[in-house]
Amino acid sequence: MKTGERQSLRYQVEKWLAPTATRGVHVIHFSRTRPDGRRYVCVEASDQLNMHALFFFRHDDGCWRVFPARPDGPQLAVERRAA
Repeated sequence: MKTGERQSLRYQVEKWLAPTATRGVHVIHFSRTRPDGRRYVCVEASDQLNMHALFFFRHDDGCWRVFPARPDGPQLAVERRAA
């Protein structure tokens, strides 16, 4: 199997949610992140006893992973403190 195929959304769903004939999977939500517009998909797997859902995030290299991509460039975080 090619490396690119291992990072496809289908491969990641099969790896993490293990669909079978009795355990179906389906996309329940997809959109883009607000700060940078990267794509994400929420996939649900369920059978008669359990239900699991995972978010998959598309990275700049085209791979899908279960963690979001790092934001581009430096970012500044400011904390507010009580007076």
